[in-house]
Amino acid sequence: MPPKVRFTREQIITAALNVTRKNGIVGLTARGLAAELGSSAKPIFGLFQNMEEVQKEVIVAANALYQSYISRGMTEGKYPPYKASGIAYIQFAKEEKELFKLLFMRDRTGEKIEENREEIRPMLNIIMKNLGISEDEACVFHLELWLYVHGIATMIATNYLDWNIEFISNALTDAFEGLKYRYTGGK
Repeated sequence: MPPKVRFTREQIITAALNVTRKNGIVGLTARGLAAELGSSAKPIFGLFQNMEEVQKEVIVAANALYQSYISRGMTEGKYPPYKASGIAYIQFAKEEKELFKLLFMRDRTGEKIEENREEIRPMLNIIMKNLGISEDEACVFHLELWLYVHGIATMIATNYLDWNIEFISNALTDAFEGLKYRYTGGK
């Protein structure tokens, strides 16, 4: 009798993340995950109740990877921190198309999404400090610029665009400067 193949939850989540990278979340099936692991589906269901639980863990893992893009972008010093967050968001969309779609382009029907200013607090602080505007204004500023950044990222993730980073950087600067003028009157 061949030895039983044992996997940890982390190994299964890593394999599930890889399947999702290749085939999107719709490709994350028990059969596809088992093939990625080189085993049967039995070890998966020994550690997870169902594929929905695996998918939830993939979202958590994809978000952790996304957060590492943002953190690295904001600390490496290539761009000012606020701009770096937008560049990192777009870079994530370019390099991790399926994970970007999973996090930012999935159907959110039924999810309760509340405005959580604490989650974007670092961005708001940068905007308030650099522009001298109120928190409420900074929140709207960030939302308006994020809509622009998200549009670029979505077009890149869906292969509609393939802009180079210099063009993206210039486009973000133009959008930022336009909003800055609107909120500060050109100060």
